[in-house]
Amino acid sequence: MNILILNAGSSSVKFGLFDAEARETLASGLIDWTADPQRAPLVIQRPGAEEVRSSVEVTDHRTALVHVVQSLTGTAGGESGQDDVITGVGHRVVHGGAVFRDSVGIDDGVKAAIARFSELAPLHNPPALEGIEAAQSLLPGVPHVAVFDTAFYAHLPPSAYLYPVPYEWYTDWGIRRFGFHGISHAYCAGRAAELIGHDLRELRLVSCHLGNGCSATAVRGGKAVATTMGFTPMEGLMMGSRSGSIDPGILFYIQQHRGITAEQLDDLLNHRSGLLGVSGVSSDFRRVEAAARSGDERARLALEMYAGRVRAAVGALAVTMGGVDGLIFTAGVGEHSASLRATVCEGLDCLGLRLDGQRNAVCQPDADIATPDSPGRIVVIHTREELMIARETRRVVCNLMNVDEQIR
Repeated sequence: MNILILNAGSSSVKFGLFDAEARETLASGLIDWTADPQRAPLVIQRPGAEEVRSSVEVTDHRTALVHVVQSLTGTAGGESGQDDVITGVGHRVVHGGAVFRDSVGIDDGVKAAIARFSELAPLHNPPALEGIEAAQSLLPGVPHVAVFDTAFYAHLPPSAYLYPVPYEWYTDWGIRRFGFHGISHAYCAGRAAELIGHDLRELRLVSCHLGNGCSATAVRGGKAVATTMGFTPMEGLMMGSRSGSIDPGILFYIQQHRGITAEQLDDLLNHRSGLLGVSGVSSDFRRVEAAARSGDERARLALEMYAGRVRAAVGALAVTMGGVDGLIFTAGVGEHSASLRATVCEGLDCLGLRLDGQRNAVCQPDADIATPDSPGRIVVIHTREELMIARETRRVVCNLMNVDEQIR
């Protein structure tokens, strides 16, 4: 029996199929009906085999998952024999608030809570909930598990999760830092310990998840102690189309003097800022890099700002821990842009982080790109969020099965 992992977007689903021990990837892929629901591309990759592509008709998450399940197992959801193939389904959920401090089996109460937190993660929680509903209708005979990005930050101390605003904002309204990309940061911290060759419990790590969304987290002894993202996934580092942290006074000014509504402001900060807003080219880092190489000054400026904010965050998080033993680069930009890594690492010698330019230029994840004499290591890691979700799903399913056995 195997574990199915689902990461649902508004018009897409990333998926993975793992063995029952959550050690081996049996298949992974993506179905995306954003551009053409009539001919949505379905891509499946199995280890040691060529990528398989097909076009299918998709009207919603349920029909998308019908194609996914059929392609992976040879049976449609709910058909006889399907329960012999899939033993559990894990769902990535971005925002679990302060309620979910761990992964949980999904019931109606869990779904209601995920829906409540949708206003804090409007780009992520609603499609996750749609994916859960669709998967439960197709695979009703197996347990479904929610794995939360915010759970990795459940043990942040109050000094790290509270904001310097009236305390009643926290007690009455629940305003606090939650943190995101926790699944990625948790996996990469463990993998970094393996690469560095030290017990995770002894390490101080700064993990930089750099993609369309960006965050950096300080991990000490395997636990998150500080992070750049906050109440929502908008705070912190400059991102693809999100601004990251800015002076709150700017928001008051443009609302009062430029007639910008709250709805317009939300759109501007979430969808028209970051790399896209500064460069005027794209939210895609690769396109901005290409434009900068062609002499586009705004694109060059956007890259300089992006790297500068990452570098500043690395310094701040390292000081929070009293030093740093390892710096992690992960996610799409962190894993693939050697120039970005080089720019971020400029000036980090003061923290004992010395980049080897040659190693950096040719590295493929997972790799150590620090100089041999660097006191702190610099590692590039391919994040495997699906594997982490599979491990969590297996753990929760095993616990649920043990409870069931005790009841019987």
